[in-house]
Amino acid sequence: MADRDPVPQFLIESNWADFFHGFSLPFWALGVIFRSKKLLALSLVAALVSIVVLFAVAFFVFRYTGHVVHLLGVRPPPHWYGRGGYYLVTAFTFVVLLVVGANTLPLLFLAPLQDPISEATEEACGDFAPPRFSLHGFLHNSAVAFAHTLARISFLAVGHLLLLSLHFLPLVGSLLWAVAANAWTAGWLAAEYLDAPMARHLYPFREVQGVIGDRFRLCLGFGVAVYFILWIPVVNVFLIPLAIVGGTLLYRGLRASGNLGLPPKASLSVHS
Repeated sequence: MADRDPVPQFLIESNWADFFHGFSLPFWALGVIFRSKKLLALSLVAALVSIVVLFAVAFFVFRYTGHVVHLLGVRPPPHWYGRGGYYLVTAFTFVVLLVVGANTLPLLFLAPLQDPISEATEEACGDFAPPRFSLHGFLHNSAVAFAHTLARISFLAVGHLLLLSLHFLPLVGSLLWAVAANAWTAGWLAAEYLDAPMARHLYPFREVQGVIGDRFRLCLGFGVAVYFILWIPVVNVFLIPLAIVGGTLLYRGLRASGNLGLPPKASLSVHS
């Protein structure tokens, strides 16, 4: 087991098993973390920060979900059978707000650790040497990671705002919104955690979009798994490091399978 290659092996062509390969990545990441002291230490720090942020998110979502539902124009009807639908919509809204908050706010607080965790993952995979530490480089990379994360979170928020229009559909609109909003979040998670290592290697975002389109089932499986981990007690405090390591493993697996070429900065050094 100790000799297991940490880099996942994907077929170069998309296939029916891609979804399950993608779904396994965060759990594969758990083994990689426990085989690297550096990764384990970084993950424990990230988990401690996540615990504080997740408790704060859960408290505020629990307290204010009812207010959000009322702002959307949904009110409890007078008849008893209608109230069942109202409480179902409220429950779905709670789930959506909790998932969005739990997958965005910890990311902002943990932005300075994203690149170090991703670099340590690539170091564990081999054929990679992390850059020498410098305070200036750390502060610069942390600021860039924070800005990129904020931009990606804004993209997620815009999608959710557009999906709110589903509420105007009679009868099934609110339920359709809940399903679509959760699906949108799962897809965004795949792009978020794959984009992080690719952005670090200077791939343009169009290449992130291209590889997600080419290996959609693989990336969707990964996003669904990250979404699923949020609901696993104890394990969910490691959500962010598991997702960062899983996204980096996805990147390295795509490189190994030939779905991704050399990073732009590596290509420049090869041709110079």
